[in-house]
Amino acid sequence: MLKVLLVDDEPFIVQGLSMLLDWQKEGCEIVATAQNGAEALAYLRSNEADLIIADIKMPEMTGLELLETIRREQISDAYFVILSGYSDFAYAQQAIRYSCMDYVLKPVEKDVLTEIIRKAANMSATEIQRQEDKKQMERAYLARNVISLLLGKYDDINLDYVSNHMRLSGGVRYIDIQLVDALDPEDVEDMEVRSRQRKLYRSCREFLKEDETHCILDVSSEENIYDVGLIYCDYMAAANDCSEKGYLERLLNYLNVALKQKIVMLVGKKVADIAAISKSYGTACMLNSLQAFHDRKHIYYYEEEIQVNNGGILLCKTELDNLIAVIEQNDKVRIHEAVDRLFDELRKMGAMGETINLNINYLLFQLIHTATEQDDCVNQEEILHLISESAFEDGLMRGSKVHLARFACEYAEYLTQLRKNVSRGVLALIEQEVREHFAENLTLRDLGQKYFINNAYLGQVFRKKYNQSFKDYLNSYRIEQAAQLLVRTDDKIYKIAEDVGYKNTDYFINKFIAVKGCTPSKFRKQSLDRL
Repeated sequence: MLKVLLVDDEPFIVQGLSMLLDWQKEGCEIVATAQNGAEALAYLRSNEADLIIADIKMPEMTGLELLETIRREQISDAYFVILSGYSDFAYAQQAIRYSCMDYVLKPVEKDVLTEIIRKAANMSATEIQRQEDKKQMERAYLARNVISLLLGKYDDINLDYVSNHMRLSGGVRYIDIQLVDALDPEDVEDMEVRSRQRKLYRSCREFLKEDETHCILDVSSEENIYDVGLIYCDYMAAANDCSEKGYLERLLNYLNVALKQKIVMLVGKKVADIAAISKSYGTACMLNSLQAFHDRKHIYYYEEEIQVNNGGILLCKTELDNLIAVIEQNDKVRIHEAVDRLFDELRKMGAMGETINLNINYLLFQLIHTATEQDDCVNQEEILHLISESAFEDGLMRGSKVHLARFACEYAEYLTQLRKNVSRGVLALIEQEVREHFAENLTLRDLGQKYFINNAYLGQVFRKKYNQSFKDYLNSYRIEQAAQLLVRTDDKIYKIAEDVGYKNTDYFINKFIAVKGCTPSKFRKQSLDRL
């Protein structure tokens, strides 16, 4: 709604302009009127206007003097229209010099005023979009510099830009924010996960308000990780008169309500300032790999999950190295024996939570290193997390002996597949499965079990080859089959939906529109019209 200020020393002119057209219908609101330039200037010093329509000849201050003053003193950048009973071109030249949008002779006609209003509205919309585009570019450039700092690949130019364009203080953390259901993106289609991620990003910015630039979209370079990063500074909690934990819990509750989904926050180690943020980022990434082995929480703090006491913590290195060795050999019997020996040793030590965490963390990092040596193109941390989750069942304690043994056996099988690179042959078989059984309930998990390959690894190599998830690949194939049926048969839409594997017709129609850009009915009509 454009805010309009009418300025004229003749009341009947102001009244006439007010009644000449339906301002609200044209997207405008007359917020004030003034009898001369001085009165209008006083109003503009404390109020905003988007469009000023002023007479050129008025006592105390003319319309031209008003225009010159607000431009020179940068009081308002509102669109300005001069009304005059004079046709002297000199007035028009002077008005144009100070960015006057238009110069209209009295009496003003309705069509002329309507045209001016719409011109101002279009210019305003264009300017708003330009400003929004500029803000987005500035946010993107700032995010790019922040990511350079997070990755530890930065110079003084990156550091200075972030320091000059982001409010900072001592006591800085990197916090990774994830949707709980999006931890395994193979469970939902790429576009849906991306939509949820953007909603999470918007909600974080809404909570942060003037600190919205501290929220970064797409921090992770891994294609399967849809996260939102937060650069937390100690002043944020202080400004809200609460503790750090209290502030993050408020943010968590806000996001849970806004998204109606559960959120997990991985809070990296606190560092002195933004220059050391890469250390905090690295510890948050570590928490992402380890959370499957710890009790389920909504917020993981690095200091609480990775603890080392002053007396030192004992590492059962002999038992751990032996377990790693038998995992590499894929010896299921000896894996169970090695897990038993590890937990026996931990029990003898009287190991508590922090000691067990240290030993488990050592094991996980060694396994990641082992897998990376086989194939550094695969996201090993995600594989580790997904395998651990698949080995976990309700009623089974996370990080328990049974959980660890199941995980170790599955990871051993994964390493074997990685060495053989069995995925190449399996991908061809999966293509055939889709061609022959696309209308059935095909899942990557079931196919992985059928062809004896870890489904998490299979999901990654599938995405690497086809540049999309298996679910999106299957959906696209189904839609293509549906498109053929629409042209070749007279079957009803619901029947075609069922034939290609969709039980819900509305869901099928939405997916068809997403792929083809139109409804199935319109696609059928357009295709038949071309024949």
